[in-house]
This record gives sequence, structure tokens and C-alpha cells, in this order.
Amino acid sequence: MAYGSVLVLGGGIAGLQAALDLGDAGFKVYLVERSPALGGRMAQLDKTFPTNDCSICILSPKLVEGGRHPNIEILTLSELLSLEGEAGEFRAQVLKLPRYVREDLCTGCGTCQEKCPSKAPSEFDQGLGQRKAIFIPYPQAIPRVPVIDREVCTFFIKGKCRVCEKVCPTGAIDYEQGEQQIELKVGAVILAPGYEVVQEGLGQYGYGVFPNVITSLQFERILSASGPTRGEILRPSDGRVPQRIAWIQCVGSRNHQKGRDYCSSVCCMYAVKEAIISKEHHPEIEPTIFFIDLRAFGKGFDLYYERAKAEYGVRFVRSMIAQVTEDPDSRDLIVHYVDEEGRSRREAFGLLVLSVGLRPSREAIETAKRLGVRLDPYGFLWTPLSHPLSTSRPGVFVCGVMQSPKDIPESVAQASGAAARAAEVISSMRWKEVKLQELPPERDIQGEPLRIGVFVCHCGVNIAGVVDVEEVVDYASGLPNVVHAEGNLFTCAEDTQRKIKEAIREKGIN
Repeated sequence: MAYGSVLVLGGGIAGLQAALDLGDAGFKVYLVERSPALGGRMAQLDKTFPTNDCSICILSPKLVEGGRHPNIEILTLSELLSLEGEAGEFRAQVLKLPRYVREDLCTGCGTCQEKCPSKAPSEFDQGLGQRKAIFIPYPQAIPRVPVIDREVCTFFIKGKCRVCEKVCPTGAIDYEQGEQQIELKVGAVILAPGYEVVQEGLGQYGYGVFPNVITSLQFERILSASGPTRGEILRPSDGRVPQRIAWIQCVGSRNHQKGRDYCSSVCCMYAVKEAIISKEHHPEIEPTIFFIDLRAFGKGFDLYYERAKAEYGVRFVRSMIAQVTEDPDSRDLIVHYVDEEGRSRREAFGLLVLSVGLRPSREAIETAKRLGVRLDPYGFLWTPLSHPLSTSRPGVFVCGVMQSPKDIPESVAQASGAAARAAEVISSMRWKEVKLQELPPERDIQGEPLRIGVFVCHCGVNIAGVVDVEEVVDYASGLPNVVHAEGNLFTCAEDTQRKIKEAIREKGIN
């Protein structure tokens, strides 16, 4: 008899979409994520191409829905060790690492982070910002429970401090928390571990040598309203707005010498997006993209590229970059290249962004090997041409970049497809292992006077860049029947949504 549950490995947009589809369809889902929070790479992005929609504004409602879904059990800081059995009757061994904070007691109030004296570079901000030894990776993170980094925490290093334990109002800090090994009985598995960006070989362009050479993912954090500069485009070397920015394409992709002779699919379009957003943030910026071949093959992509040239003045130069040097006085980058007429050229730029390629993470490759699923020559999961969601092991499916490089819409489409394939394996057990959701009782508001609540989101440059949030709040508070009005930094964050629910109850908002 099949088990009526599915293990989804990876809590990025693909894994999250697969889990939501399966949970809504009546299957129990174990969502296993290695990092402290769900969200994956999409949570780090500023906008999405070709619509320029706010990335976290799309992702956050799914995060909240996944976090409170009765059929989804979230296992963060966890990794899949082994998978025994066959389709319909798998036994998965999962290792859950200690968070040193009890999830059942923590309210996500943030007091521990505020009082913690130790700091370290933020992985979420790609090393451009700082975070505390106890931290929540980003404002909209699910679960909204901090994690202690024992490599930075003074208690684990010297046996001293314990500040977070002293200030925690609920007693959630637990320094003695240890690893747990959990066995899960599941009928199918979906692999969606996402990707990492290429880091090797970037030094030839001055990365790690010159401070104003950054990767595209670092630039996304600079553009983001929750990033280290709150959306202001500032050079790492001196905090000034760069007058000219250049992007170099195919960094770590299409490189035959290092065995990465594949196109990463998304780099051309995310460079175009970043150039457009740069102009929107600072109209005086002059963006240039150095490319080999422009690959704009998705719906609306070519039109997006043409708009970048015609409406935003983005300059495209077809050339492979020979060398990058630095002007020691201005800290500008000197790009050496040969143009299409064969002439040697040198140009100075205030900031240089490397459009790095995508590849499977080392941890994902090791997990795939442990599970006995076949990899292709580049480390992505091998799938048959006729069944692009099926791995070499029956009952184990794949979606997202682990199958091949792809953008967010294609990852989401694959995730729903993988969920359907997994459901097919265990369809006879639908609704057998889940609890029916108990909805809160409805309140009869007939005859009550109108009581309106207004909540205005700040969201950095996305909203506050064009709207005076405080003025809107003040104006709304004086409108008829408005009993409560407030502004929030990120309305989509879980703690803000909790505040909204409390305000509805306390103010009788109907």
C-alpha cells in the first residue's frame, strides 16, 4: 500500500510551488530545506523580468501560505541523508540540524537580534551587509524564527555572553539543542534544491581584487529595498553612485576549458533587467552590456530587450572582454576589449557587474549521488527527453534549475508538473494522511457601523520611492469610517500580517 505523503527537497520557488499544489490536492507534504528559511534565490532578487514585478511581493504570499498550510510540514536546517524502498513506499532519513532556538516558543519579536553584540557578513546579502550571530535571514522569512551561528556566537566560542538567552521573553533560546535524525515514510519525492552561482575564475575580471567588481547576485541585493543599501545603487569602495555601469556576460558559462560549455539561460535577461532598474533608480546612470550572443527566447523577452535600448538607452557591445584593470585614483574599472571592427578599446566604468552562470550546488550533487539518481555531464539531473520531470529512479521527480538552467516562470510550471506526477503515484491515498482544515468561525457583522482599517506598505523604492507613505497614512486616517491607519515597512512579512490580524480584532475592523 502506498504512503499518501510526498517529500519535497528544496524550499525555493519551485519546491514551494510543488508543496502548495500537493497540499491543496489533499496530500501530506514534508518540505525539507537546508537553510534556516524558505525562499531560495528568488527571495534575494529585486525584480523579475520581463515585467519588472517585485520579486518578494510575488514570493511572500506563497511563503506565508506554505508556512500556515495544514498539510505542509516544514523542516528547515535539514538535509536528506538516504532514500530506501521504491515508488509508493519510500523511507527517507532526514538530518535536522540544531537552530538553538525553540520554534514552538519563539514569537519572532527580534529582541535577541537587537541585543546581540556579535556580527558577521550576511550570506543573504552576499557579504555586502552584516547580520548578527543570532539572525533571521531576511524580513519576510518563513519560519520567522532566528538561528544561532555557532561559528560567530561568543557563547559557543568562549562560553560567555548568553545575552540572547537573558533578553528572550519566552525562554526560546536552547544552547543544548542537538541534531535529530528523522525517518519519513513517503510515496514520492520531488527534488528542487535550486542552484548556486559560479564563483571560480572570476578573478580574471578583478573580482575579489578590485572592490567595485561585483557579481550579479550582489547587485540584486544592492537594488533590493531590504538590501544593504536599501535600494540605493552605491559603489562598495566609496558609497558613491556610479556614473557608468558595465555588465560582462557569460561569466562561468560557455567556458569550454573548464567544462561549463552550456548557456545558463537567464543571464542575458537578468542583465537587461538590472540595467533597466538601474536607470529607474538613477536616471543619470549610463549602462553598458558586453555580450557574446544575446539570448532572449522567452515570451516578451525580445521586446524587453528592444525597450531597454530604445526607452532606457542601454548600450550593447558584442565583445569578449580581454582584461580588466583599475584606476588607482578613482577606483574606476578599465575594461579592455576588441570591438566588432577589430579595434582595441579601453573604457572606464564606475561599477562592473559580472553576469555569473548557474550550476547545481555541491550539496545537491552529493544528495543526488546518495539517492542513486543519474546526473548529466554538467551535474544537473538527467531526465529522459520524453519525460523531463522524471529522474532515473521511479517515484523520484525533479523541477527547477536542478533539471537544467531556467527562469522563474518555467521553474514554477515544472513544479506544478512534478507535483502532478508525484500525485499520480499515490493518488489512491489522497486525503488519507491529512487533517481537514478548521477555518475560524465567521462573524456576523450585519447592522454594525462601518469600521475600515488601512495598512500602507513602505517596501523601499518599490512603493516609498514614488509614494509618500506617511502622507497617505495621515490622509487615510481622516477619511470617513476609518478607525485605524498605519504604515508598515514590509506588509507581506509574517510579523506584519500578525499585527494586522491583531488590529482587526482589537479595533473591530469589518
